Amino acid sequence: MVPDSKTVALAALRMAMSETREEEGALKQQFLADNIKTVAVDYGGDYLASIKKLVERAIVASKREGVIHDSHGDEGAVAGATREALSQIMPKAAGLNIGGKIGIAHRGDHLSVAVFFGVGLLHLDEVAVGLGHRVAPRS
Repeated sequence: MVPDSKTVALAALRMAMSETREEEGALKQQFLADNIKTVAVDYGGDYLASIKKLVERAIVASKREGVIHDSHGDEGAVAGATREALSQIMPKAAGLNIGGKIGIAHRGDHLSVAVFFGVGLLHLDEVAVGLGHRVAPRS
């Protein structure tokens, strides 16, 4: 049996890598059948100037879609996991533009946030992936 932490992390990565709203919706339903709540958030802009906004968007989307409860602990878990994922792409993204998605998944005590971004200037893009995990118990 695959551990929940790995299963939830994979769900967050797949949500972040979805290419269309239709694919996102299909994945969301597929994961919900496995009792994994998910959401994805599109984002583009300057990396350094965007960190705060990315964390805020992840929290707001998670609450809006019922991935987390409206509680200090759950919001902190999303914020921490998002910051962890973003810190992993900093070496490639600092000073450049990013564009892509944040994927968030939660089941049981496991919450994962994945970021999948194109990073670059003009048409000279690199790809960066980051992943954070936190404990966020379901009540």
